[in-house]
Amino acid sequence: MTTTIQQRILSIDILRGVVMVVMALDHVRDYFHIYAWTDDPLNLETTTPALYFTRYITHFCAPTFVFLSGVSIYLQSLRKTKPELSVFLIKRGLWLIFVEMIIVSFAWSFNPAFERFPLAVIWAIGVSMLLLGFLIRLPYKVILGLGLVIVFGHNLLDFPEAAPDFNGGFWLDLLHSSKWTSYQIIGNSKLIIAYPFLPWLGLMIIGYCAGLLYSPQFDAARRKKILTQMGMGLLVLFVILRSINIYGDPVAWSPQRSELYTFFSFMNIHKYPPSILYMCVTIGCALLLLPYLEKLENRFTKIMVVFGRTAFFYYILHLYLIHVLAMISFYIQGHTLSQIAETDSIFKWKFVVPSEGFSLIGVYAVWLFVILCLYPLCKWYDTYKTNHKEKWWLSYL
Repeated sequence: MTTTIQQRILSIDILRGVVMVVMALDHVRDYFHIYAWTDDPLNLETTTPALYFTRYITHFCAPTFVFLSGVSIYLQSLRKTKPELSVFLIKRGLWLIFVEMIIVSFAWSFNPAFERFPLAVIWAIGVSMLLLGFLIRLPYKVILGLGLVIVFGHNLLDFPEAAPDFNGGFWLDLLHSSKWTSYQIIGNSKLIIAYPFLPWLGLMIIGYCAGLLYSPQFDAARRKKILTQMGMGLLVLFVILRSINIYGDPVAWSPQRSELYTFFSFMNIHKYPPSILYMCVTIGCALLLLPYLEKLENRFTKIMVVFGRTAFFYYILHLYLIHVLAMISFYIQGHTLSQIAETDSIFKWKFVVPSEGFSLIGVYAVWLFVILCLYPLCKWYDTYKTNHKEKWWLSYL
């Protein structure tokens, strides 16, 4: 039984590690690609297949991570009482919100004046954990029902939000409507809502409920069958809903200049906030991978386990490292402080000159360099955590 449980946990850590590594690719592209700040890589009028794929593959990162966070919370419930787990989730949720507002916001901007406070993925995870800390006291079926209602029902809000004169206001933007809306708070400081939390909460709840499949009463064959059926079911649902083109995503697909670009339009789904279709295609693929990863053990999976076990540590480090590398590149090219681009986004200051940057090959090279730099640090931290399990504060990192 111990070996089986260990394999299950490793499969979760492997997949979490994979999405963390892929996530860094998108952030490198943000800072280094020549068109990162002059065009959208998913703009079908200007994108190329390679650029589209580079951006699209990173769609799988945030939803998979949030879903697996829910699974991990359920696994914690197998060794903690509900009151203990509830208190832990509330504390960790508040901690993650603080990290987003201070540590992550500075990583994006390098602005000591803190004029940008982004509510992005760490915020979404934090507020979802905070609320799940209260919800786990409810019966399992009630929690599952609530998660399903949120995930499959939240796109009903797309219809009123599509009105030309729609203005949801702060609270509805925070809940669902915002598309990187910014709000002036104190002085020149702005709160930027990148990740409205309601769909992410629903996804974490679904992940928590799916954690039941990793409890001792499920043997490997039964779990593999259920995960495969669920994964295939979500992908079939994606194809059906997307083909109908009425419900499930606020942006309809349309025929394009070629079959390939029509396929790109069909697959171009909404992330801010994550639509039903976005979650179906990303989580559907994740569920199909999980059974396969349980039996896979090689050098690659051992490396991914390290990143998966140190995901939060890795996330913070990779943001600072990428930004520092962008700053170094900026000055090496002969630029000065006066040429730093000032934006209205979460970056505020950006060490780039518009229309100047690397090709995709250069982006991939920087990405690989970032991963190679971070692996030994994550390996050290993973060993430290393993050897110091008595330190309570490590559970928050």
